[in-house]
Amino acid sequence: MSVVAIVGRPNVGKSTLFNRLVGRRQSIVHNTPGVTRDRVAGTVRTDDGTFELIDTGGLVPGDDPLGLNDQVHFAVLESDLLILVVDGRQGLVPADEEVWDELRSHGRPVVVAVNKGDTKAAGENFDEFYALGAGAQVLISAEHGLGIEELIDELQETVPLFGTDEEVPESAIAVVGRPNVGKSSLINRLTGGPRSLVSPVAGTTRDPVDTPIVREDGEDLLLVDTAGIRRRSQVTDEPEELAVMMARRQIEKAQLAVLVIDASVGVTSGDLAIAGTIWELGRTVVIAVNKWDLLDEESREHLDESWERLDQILYRPLRVNISCETGRGIDRLLPAIDEALERFRTSLATSDANRLFEVATRRHQAPAPGGRPWNLLYATQVSSGPPTFMLFANRTLPRQDSYRRYLENFARDQLDLRGVPLRLVIRQRRE
Repeated sequence: MSVVAIVGRPNVGKSTLFNRLVGRRQSIVHNTPGVTRDRVAGTVRTDDGTFELIDTGGLVPGDDPLGLNDQVHFAVLESDLLILVVDGRQGLVPADEEVWDELRSHGRPVVVAVNKGDTKAAGENFDEFYALGAGAQVLISAEHGLGIEELIDELQETVPLFGTDEEVPESAIAVVGRPNVGKSSLINRLTGGPRSLVSPVAGTTRDPVDTPIVREDGEDLLLVDTAGIRRRSQVTDEPEELAVMMARRQIEKAQLAVLVIDASVGVTSGDLAIAGTIWELGRTVVIAVNKWDLLDEESREHLDESWERLDQILYRPLRVNISCETGRGIDRLLPAIDEALERFRTSLATSDANRLFEVATRRHQAPAPGGRPWNLLYATQVSSGPPTFMLFANRTLPRQDSYRRYLENFARDQLDLRGVPLRLVIRQRRE
């Protein structure tokens, strides 16, 4: 799957274009320059396939005390293609030329998106941007959707863009975590050999390595080593946001993620970000708390204090305390993976699914806004991995509705789905 980065100077509509392409309001959009500071990644799905999209903050050549320009360059290095967004209403300005001068050295193919194409000025100024010599140009309006299909067509003409949503092997396990928490060491312990390069320097592994594990007393597994946070060797000092972005690609290839955490540091914001990605993508998880042998009493208290938020995000996931250095606890990790996968593949007959949600509605009656109660008609499980149930009712429930969350949590508790996301699809049907 190709990776496309949206770049440009501040306040030209990059985040608006990102939201337009991914189909939801994921990036913050504001008319104040510099609102987007960190990169935001999303998946664009079309009838022809999918590609990964990265939104970046505005590039301002020169002094960069906050490191915002570095964020942009990291995103460019991880991308196959760039969308250079310019303001058609203002026309070509020196800042656009400075941005392109900085970006051209990376050698990535570019499509220029001349934004605000719903204005007369943008049409009149369109030809000015050919002076950049950056590549093909498309007139768009990110706010109103003008020219978006033409933009995607031009991207596809420039670089083979689309990948298909490949079926995820049931045995695929992604090993994820922040840089230098021991992911490669864990792979080596599980496989019994140095299959991944191990170094105290964060980010040593450059490329993901898929490693099969053949077992006599359990299911064969395919370990996807995501220690390779960097795909390209040019990246030399990436922040943790890049670790999250690269881990996302490997999580998508797996059904279960082993999230490796450095016990001596505790749960960090980077750990929480990766945990959120695992949950968002609908994968189950086992937490491997590495370097457990290095903890003193104070460090254990710090770990316990920082654990609560992770426990909430991943719904009480299975946890194994390990030491990749000494091998302590490694023998308990594979059984935990087996247990998590079994829960992830939970399957109920329609009669059992109906009974489950009938009990839920009896124990806690749905609210009745406007005097019209929500009534469940029947339920059925439509898929597993993750368990997904379709409920037919007299009306739908919004995604963030509190009663919907109650039904999800009730089913998860009754089925003991620790660390397993559960999906509800609610369809309206007349009684």
